[in-house]
Amino acid sequence: MAQLSINNLTFSYEDSFDTVFYNVNFSVDTSWKLGLIGRNGKGKTTLLNLLMDKYEYTGSIVSSTVFDYFPYTVNEGDLDKTGMELAEEWKPNVESWQILVQMSEIDMDSECLYRPFKTLSYGERTRVMLAVLFSGDNEFLLIDEPSNHLDYEARECVKAFLAKKKGFILVSHDRDLLDAVVDHVLVLNRSTIEVQAGNFSSWWENKEKSDAFAFAENAKHQKEISKLKATAEQSNRWATKNENTKIGFDPVKEHDRNISTRAYIGAKTKKMQARVKSYEKRIDREIEEKEGLLNDIEKVIDLKLNPLSYHKEMLINADSLALGYDGGEPLFKGVRFQVNRGSRVVLSGRNGSGKSSIIKLILDKVEYPFDAGKLPDILDGELNVGSGLKISYINQDTSHLKGKLKDYCKDNDLDESIFLAILRQLDMSKEQFDKDISDYSEGQKKKVLIAASLLTPAHLYIWDEPLNYIDVFSRMQIEKLILQYQPTMLLVEHDVAFRKRIATEVIEL
Repeated sequence: MAQLSINNLTFSYEDSFDTVFYNVNFSVDTSWKLGLIGRNGKGKTTLLNLLMDKYEYTGSIVSSTVFDYFPYTVNEGDLDKTGMELAEEWKPNVESWQILVQMSEIDMDSECLYRPFKTLSYGERTRVMLAVLFSGDNEFLLIDEPSNHLDYEARECVKAFLAKKKGFILVSHDRDLLDAVVDHVLVLNRSTIEVQAGNFSSWWENKEKSDAFAFAENAKHQKEISKLKATAEQSNRWATKNENTKIGFDPVKEHDRNISTRAYIGAKTKKMQARVKSYEKRIDREIEEKEGLLNDIEKVIDLKLNPLSYHKEMLINADSLALGYDGGEPLFKGVRFQVNRGSRVVLSGRNGSGKSSIIKLILDKVEYPFDAGKLPDILDGELNVGSGLKISYINQDTSHLKGKLKDYCKDNDLDESIFLAILRQLDMSKEQFDKDISDYSEGQKKKVLIAASLLTPAHLYIWDEPLNYIDVFSRMQIEKLILQYQPTMLLVEHDVAFRKRIATEVIEL
């Protein structure tokens, strides 16, 4: 396959002081299965859009291949069209049989292509788009976070499908997906960009070794600089003291000195001063070698949490529960689970299986202020929620976020200085604090919700898909926080690696 070469790429958005890329250079092979890794706001989606020639930039992007981008744009008016009608707009030169082949590979019934797009679930829409995306020939495909909002089963289908393919860039924060799918990584570090063979885990292992070496080298240089400075200062004091003895002496006390001794003292002082200059040059050289050693270090800063202790062992009890809407078929039947103090219960199941419905009902029972929309009916069984329960909630929807952070803190009764400090710990730059929240990336919006939840003391933390769009470093940071403070939690989360680490129980719906 061909080479994709980026040379001296520089780009920043209009009306923004941030430079997203500055004199960036790298090249990749378009036959690779390339994972694109980086913090929220580092420019991953921006880079894909630059490859699609959506923005003006300086420098050059050289490739003989054709690019195509996932997800395709679907407007309100497109929802009544069938998948096949949309496919003809997304990829006009592709024949239907090519799409049907890919539908089979991604384990989708071809019937889905002939249904109105609005009748498809998130997982079905994603798989239809991916089938269309891979139905072309000789293209280098740009895939932007395909696993967001997908349930476990759909993620597994997408993972198995992408593992068989090649010739793409995959933006994802899902470690399990990256490890199963990619053979190279393109990493947007804090100050550099690197390309490396392997998957996420092999890169992270190398990164930890590299960071440890950088810390050790930095400490060595710091120690050498301190030693040289001390020696230089001492030599400088000696030289000054020696120089001061040139003029004036007591002939009684210093009977061995005479006027001709001044030349000797001057030469000795000059020698000492030259030694000081030599030390200063060595200090500059040590500082230069130390420069940049820690620029790409990913510091996973420890977050803090203030969970409240509930007066009873059991906070929530679901017994033979069945939920439904408007007398229709039950979403599920016979579900049993308990949320006890210190437990972290994960609700799992297909999209539409009733996970968020359970959460809505719990929040309604404690009169939590949120836009619940239509509430489910309890068709059978019981759902008991402890009295006086204080809940901290993260909604999977971020569309309501707008305005300045200052106003958000006031509206939600949050301490602004602590709230901003948590956002900084989640690696949000200070430049973002003056922007309107609606202009944030989806990952940055999610960090606003997470910071607000962490700042809210609660008996129970209910998080509904909190990690969508959150970068992998912040995910590890949040894992560490949960394992350290062990709050009582009820979660919906499809990140396999995260669930394995923090869940005490998984309830399948």
